[in-house]
Amino acid sequence: MRAPASRRRRGYDGMLELFLSAFVTFFVIIDPPGCAPIFASLTQNCTPAQRRAMALRSVGIAAGILLFFALFGEDLLRALGISLAAFRIAGGIMLFMIALDMVFERRTERREKRADEVNATPEIDDISVFPMAIPMIAGPGSIASIMLLMARSEGLERSLVVLGSLGAILLLTLIALLAAGPLMRLLGHKMEAMITRILGVILAALAAQFVIDGIAVSFAISV
Repeated sequence: MRAPASRRRRGYDGMLELFLSAFVTFFVIIDPPGCAPIFASLTQNCTPAQRRAMALRSVGIAAGILLFFALFGEDLLRALGISLAAFRIAGGIMLFMIALDMVFERRTERREKRADEVNATPEIDDISVFPMAIPMIAGPGSIASIMLLMARSEGLERSLVVLGSLGAILLLTLIALLAAGPLMRLLGHKMEAMITRILGVILAALAAQFVIDGIAVSFAISV
């Protein structure tokens, strides 16, 4: 009786580890606290009802895009003749570059520049699709992350764990957008910059692990 109980315990621990790993990855890439100031600046002239509607649409559209790539991304790669190992290496390198931008705050500067460009275009009123849903929430980094994590998850249960962690992050993102004004007053610029740098270091380590996994799989196949 002990062996099955031990296996179940290892299974639970593995699920928890997968959830935490996916949660941290999505949190770092999507960056709910980082999306809040951009959303606040883009909607400063909107009514509370308009802000709530755009926040819901932004997260809803991003969720649909990420879910599509989570479910069909592997088939898309197969149709293009791209191996999962190659995608892991390429995705890891891309995530590592994003991590460097976060550590040196170049990512924040680009987001603020994008927000200024949208504000400078008066005919654009609804920012739900661009730039909030795409590319700030469902950008190249988050799309690559969901495809990489789903590719590493074998079985329905592990795939549901990854999707559950994504859902949790999208919920946090929605809360951050709805509470953008008070959240920014609470955090302040210096605290946000410090958190971004710490998360950038964590993401760099996760990206390196993706590359290592991809190289290991490629080497095993070639041998």
